[in-house]
Amino acid sequence: MSRPDRLMRLLMALRRLPAPVTAARLAEETGVSTRTLYRDIDSLRAAGAVIDGAPGYGFTLTEDPALPPQSFDRLEIEALVLGLAEVAHRGDTALAAAGEAALAKIIASLPERQQRQAAHAVVMVHRFTRPPMAGVDLTDLRQASWDEIAVDITYTDGTGATTRRRIWPLAIVYTERSIVVLAWCCLRRDFRQFLIDKIEALAVTNDSFRPRRVALLRDYIARMQAESAAYR
Repeated sequence: MSRPDRLMRLLMALRRLPAPVTAARLAEETGVSTRTLYRDIDSLRAAGAVIDGAPGYGFTLTEDPALPPQSFDRLEIEALVLGLAEVAHRGDTALAAAGEAALAKIIASLPERQQRQAAHAVVMVHRFTRPPMAGVDLTDLRQASWDEIAVDITYTDGTGATTRRRIWPLAIVYTERSIVVLAWCCLRRDFRQFLIDKIEALAVTNDSFRPRRVALLRDYIARMQAESAAYR
């Protein structure tokens, strides 16, 4: 690992872990010796980071020069905490970790008073059930959607029939009870919704559908809204 990457990883650990963080824990997080960890702390301080603490007491990141100053009112802070807590409850492992890291970055950039508000927010998230989780890697599916690359899936529908399909993934939607992929189905030549927990296998192809994702998604959403209005 390069030194800049190591220092960034150390900053992330200081943002994310409950303060004060011991040198041993930070060394474990960054994969270095305690001696190297102390040198890295000194390097961050020299670069402008305000890190309180000392060997034997633990360290606290008070001011992070890597992030621009942020200003949120208390209600905005509550909304951020609530929204990212929901990600932690409903997202897959990678998405939940990203939500935790994002919140840590935001909190680290706040003035001390607002950091306390974030730490003691009055809103919380608790769900007794989670939507069925995917048996495939959602990271691959998200990346394929961003890259506008078709994926091949093995899918079992509501009747128990299993088919292999090539789809163009347009969006991943988190509903109250399930996670759904909105897609263009190359087999049916039409828009389709696929339940994540019914996808048994997924493989990213070399078939690009760029630059059609945004236009297709807009058309699909318009169709769903029209169908919903027709039933009212």
